Amino acid sequence: MRNQPTLTEQILDQLRTAVLNGELKPGIRYSASGLAKQFGVSRTPVREALLELERSGMARIEKNLGVTVVANSLEEIVNCYQLRLLLEVPATARAAQIADDRAIAQIEAKFADMQGAADRDDVETLLRADRDFHSELLAVAQNPRLVTVLEGLRNLVLTTGIATVPRSRSCQELVEDHRDILEAVQGRSPQRAAAAMRRHVHNTATLIIRREAAQRLEHETPGVGTTSPNAAEFEARLFSFEFGDGRSPTPGEAAGSSP
Repeated sequence: MRNQPTLTEQILDQLRTAVLNGELKPGIRYSASGLAKQFGVSRTPVREALLELERSGMARIEKNLGVTVVANSLEEIVNCYQLRLLLEVPATARAAQIADDRAIAQIEAKFADMQGAADRDDVETLLRADRDFHSELLAVAQNPRLVTVLEGLRNLVLTTGIATVPRSRSCQELVEDHRDILEAVQGRSPQRAAAAMRRHVHNTATLIIRREAAQRLEHETPGVGTTSPNAAEFEARLFSFEFGDGRSPTPGEAAGSSP
């Protein structure tokens, strides 16, 4: 049985939540003492939690100045999704291959949490349930370090406030985007599970790339020149990682990954 989280771990979780929900914003400098007062604890666990947050890439500590949340570029976000394609797809296949009845029941419970939150249109709870579904699924693959790495990648993307719900798709659409993953694991089919996770990660990344590229183009100064990235170029980069054998996706494969 897992031990109760330490105070530092609790503060770290609260800091991550504050970053993800926008309470702590990129570019603003915060002090350990101010955060300690906000959380009602001493500075020591806050400092320890901030060091861990910096190690994960979500924040930057400047000596004697404070800490700032890191705003990731679109290029860095795409890099995160490339890594998810490389790591999460085979891990999902492994989970489907070795999952027993108890593990499948736990994954089903996490999916039910997602569905319940979607039925209530509770976006914040749905995003937590989405994270928990992925973590529960990946834990079945029996590689704790992999789970930690992938959770870090998800957090890095969300640091800039980027989430597909509700701006790019509805709560129910997000849940449905996970259903074939669940069904493949229930059927203990590694190949189907890998394909479902590949499609899901690519679909999510595509929605984010298109939205972020369009938004950043809107903020460019007319007449100065175009510096915003082309969404199609980044989508092509995702495909290059999705199909690691160097081939181009077939029309059917590409269609299966489109939003």
